[in-house]
Amino acid sequence: MSQTRHVPVMLQRCLDLLAPALQRPGAPAGEGPVVVDCTLGLGGHSEALLTRFPDARLIALDRDTEALRLSAERLAPFGDRATLVHAVYDELPDVLTRLGVPRVDGVLFDLGVSSMQLDEADRGFAYAQDAPLDMRMDQTTGVGAAEVLNTYPPGELVRILRAYGEEKQAKRIVSAIVREREKEPFANSARLVELIRDALPQAAKRTGGNPAKRTFQALRIEVNGELTVLERAVPAAVAALGVGGRIAVLSYHSLEDRLVKQVFAAGAANTAPPGLPVVPEEYQPRLKLLTRGAELPTEEEVAENRRAAPARLRAAERIREDVA
Repeated sequence: MSQTRHVPVMLQRCLDLLAPALQRPGAPAGEGPVVVDCTLGLGGHSEALLTRFPDARLIALDRDTEALRLSAERLAPFGDRATLVHAVYDELPDVLTRLGVPRVDGVLFDLGVSSMQLDEADRGFAYAQDAPLDMRMDQTTGVGAAEVLNTYPPGELVRILRAYGEEKQAKRIVSAIVREREKEPFANSARLVELIRDALPQAAKRTGGNPAKRTFQALRIEVNGELTVLERAVPAAVAALGVGGRIAVLSYHSLEDRLVKQVFAAGAANTAPPGLPVVPEEYQPRLKLLTRGAELPTEEEVAENRRAAPARLRAAERIREDVA
C-alpha cells in the first residue's frame, strides 16, 4: 500500500505546539526529550517529530499490527531513536514502566480511524465501498461490527447509535436492522448502507453527507471501545508529563473533543474551596491551556486533505507536579 496517500492532519501546528517541550539541543546522549505518539498509524506525525527534533526519542503506540509493520519500515532510518509498541493508548503507563521511562516531555494523540484503515477495503471501516463488517483496529482480538449488529439487543443498538453516532433516527434504523438480521445475519457493509438509506425519511437523507456515516461511526466506537479507552488515556498521558511537558490531541467528532476538553479544563482549574485568602499548592492548576478552545484546520489544509475537515486540536502544558 502506498504511504504517499497519508497526509498528517494539522502537522505543522502540532509540531509548533510541542516544540517548546522538545527543543533541548546539546542534551547528553540518552538524556534528550522523550515524545510519545499514542496513535502511530502510518507514522506521518512520528516521522515529522523525529525529523524536526533531532535530539528527541520517540515512543509510538498502535493497536493495529499492520500499521506497526508499515511504520517500522518508514521509521527505520531513525534507528533506535524510535521504539514502536503494539498497545492501545490507555496502556501508556504500563508501556512507560516497561521501558523504564518515568516522565515524558511530549504526547500526541491523533484520534479516530487512520487513513490506512479507511483505505484498506477489507477492514470494513468505509461506508463508500462494500467490505466485510469488521472495523476492529486490532484484528487479532475482539468482536467485529457484524457480531455487534447480529447479536446485540435492540435497546443496546439504539443506545450505541444515539450515544456514539448522535443519530436522531436510531430507533428507525435499529428496527430495520432487527427485521433484516432475522432473515439473514449481516456480513457486509453495502447491505447495511442500503438498509439505512431505505429506513431514513427523505428529510434526514438530505443533511450531513452519507446517511450511513453516523451509524458506521457508532459501530466503530463500540467495536474498539474508543471512548472508554480515551477516558483513561488522556488523564494517564497528562500524568506522564514532566513539568514543562506538552500534550496535543486531534479529535474528529464532538464526543472525543468534549472528553479532551473536560480533562484539560479540570487540569487547568483552581480546585481550592471558595474564600481562601491564599491558594495552597495542592489546589493550584497543574495544566496551562495552549489553545483557545479547539483550533480548526485552515481552509487550505482542508482543500489539500479532506480528512482534515472535522479535526479539532487542543493542547496543554504541564505546569506543576501533583502534590501528594
